[in-house]
Amino acid sequence: MTDTPQHEGEAHAGGLSARLNWLRAGVLGANDGIVSTAAIVVGVAGASTSVPAIATAGVAALVGGAISMALGEYVSVSSQSDSQRALIDEERRELADDPEVELEELTRLWEQRGLRRDTAERVAAELTERDALAAHLSTELGIDEDEVVSPWHAALASAASFAIGALLPLLAILLPPDGARLPVTFVVVLIALALTGATGAKIGGGSVPRATIRVVVGGALALAATFLIGSLLGTSGVA
Repeated sequence: MTDTPQHEGEAHAGGLSARLNWLRAGVLGANDGIVSTAAIVVGVAGASTSVPAIATAGVAALVGGAISMALGEYVSVSSQSDSQRALIDEERRELADDPEVELEELTRLWEQRGLRRDTAERVAAELTERDALAAHLSTELGIDEDEVVSPWHAALASAASFAIGALLPLLAILLPPDGARLPVTFVVVLIALALTGATGAKIGGGSVPRATIRVVVGGALALAATFLIGSLLGTSGVA
C-alpha cells in the first residue's frame, strides 16, 4: 500500500486547526509584547532619562501584559471549547437515541457534496462503522474531538510569547549607554517585528512581504507616537 501523495507545505487533516491556534496565540502574543512594552519604555524614555523609571515601567508592562494576555486568551478559548464540547455531547446523544436518522443525515450530507445516492450510502455506512461520532463531527460540524483547544494551553502560550516579546525592548533600552538607548531600541524592535511578521506569514501561508511591512509600519508608528507624547510631557514639566 502506497502513501497518499501530498503537496509539500500543504495543510492536511489533523494539523491545520491546531497549528493555526498555536500560531495565533504565539505570534499575536509576541507582537503585542514587543509593541506594547516598547511603546511604554520609549514613551517613558522620551519624558525622562531615569533608568529606574524606565525599568519599572518596562517590567510592569511585561508582567501586566502577560497576565492580561493569558486571561483574555483563557476566556476566549474557554468559550470556544465549551461550545465545541456541547456540540460533541449533543451529537453523541443523537447517535445514541436514533442512529438510523443520523445515518440518513450523514448520507444526505455526502449527497450534497456531489456523490451519487448509492455512493453516499456506502461512504456513510463505512464511516459510521469505523467511528460514527467522528464521521458526524467532521462532516456536519468540521470538528475533530481530539483537537478541541485547551484554554490552559492557549493561555500559557499567549503569556509566554508575550513575555518573550516584551523582554526584547526592555533589554534593548536598558543595556546600551544613555545616548544609544532609543536608537538601539527602535532598531531591535523593528527587526523583531519583521521576524515575527514574516514567521507568522510563512507558517500561515500568507504573503511574507505584506505581513512584514504591515507589522513594521504599525510598530514604527506606535513608537514614534509614544516617544512624541513622552517628549512633550517631559518638556512641559508634566512628567
